[in-house]
Amino acid sequence: MNTDKLSKRLAMVASLIPYGSKIADIGSDHAYLPCYTVKKGTVPFAIAGEVAEGPFLSALKQVKTEGLTDKIQVRKGNGLEVIQPGEVETITIAGMGGTLISQILEAGKEKLVSVQKLILQPNVGAFAVRNWLLENGWELVQEEILEEDGKIYEILSAIKGDPASPYQENPEKEILFGPYLLKQKNTAFLKKWESELKNWQRILSKLDEAEESESTLLKKEELIKKISMAKEVLGK
Repeated sequence: MNTDKLSKRLAMVASLIPYGSKIADIGSDHAYLPCYTVKKGTVPFAIAGEVAEGPFLSALKQVKTEGLTDKIQVRKGNGLEVIQPGEVETITIAGMGGTLISQILEAGKEKLVSVQKLILQPNVGAFAVRNWLLENGWELVQEEILEEDGKIYEILSAIKGDPASPYQENPEKEILFGPYLLKQKNTAFLKKWESELKNWQRILSKLDEAEESESTLLKKEELIKKISMAKEVLGK
């Protein structure tokens, strides 16, 4: 594939990378994002990290085909193992679950000392990423949400700063829905939470039929709280 054009999701990630920043794209798959940003001249140097053999070989092939082996290094390793402290200023992680993204950041924390920006695109569980950022001194500064091919994606951008500053009104609600996304409430946002609300209501009705135990009561309590917040956010 020619990387002159990216998917909407990856193009949004690319647009958040600071000009002139050296990047590491973790879970790079075919290295489309590093190839695109280097070719555009946004990024002078990139590392494409992959843990699985297949995608690692695909990334190597892509970089070679594009003639970018002098500017992009494809490295095999788990998460942030592929970078040395001080090598890059920006890290991108796209296309994984929020819990996995948090685990990758947690496991490689010592590699983040000189990193100035994190751009993270969880497929699900963005709240887990927000929680990790909040607990680890990273300030969420921008959020985007978009729909592509019937799927809805959230993209979070963070810098080192005051991690609590985006969560001033209702931290629990803001961590779940996104403090910046709550202000915009665009079409993709409304669609996502309409769907989540229906899903939670369906689960709650099943729990109502289940045998009562301590764990089902706790689950019901949590769902009722989430349903209430979603209804408030959606103006229901």
